[in-house]
Amino acid sequence: MSQQQSLEQKRAARAWECVTDVRDNHKAFRKDYGSLARSAPADIQSNGLGQTLAFWRAKGKEEHKAIYAHVTDWVKKQMNVTQPDLLAWVMSQASTDQYRQATAEAMAFLQWLKRFAEAELGEEK
Repeated sequence: MSQQQSLEQKRAARAWECVTDVRDNHKAFRKDYGSLARSAPADIQSNGLGQTLAFWRAKGKEEHKAIYAHVTDWVKKQMNVTQPDLLAWVMSQASTDQYRQATAEAMAFLQWLKRFAEAELGEEK
């Protein structure tokens, strides 16, 4: 197994954990989370990682808090970011290359999150 496949499998496994947790434990906002998960890759592509993270954090709704936590936890782990706040790191400390890498990692993770949300959170397309 190549390292790339291994990373893809880790992304998929973590995305599955996130989506099934929302499905099983957060019925109040699972449809809204599903909508956010479906639009997140396009939001990041249109607005940038930092702006999208800032928007999610500013909204303050439970589904925004959940997707913010899921994406930031994954990206921080993959990028070895020790600062507690990914948004602050992205906006003030990350180099251009690190910002690009963090964006690519968030997008790769979100592709899995989006697929699983479509399958598991019962939202009609």
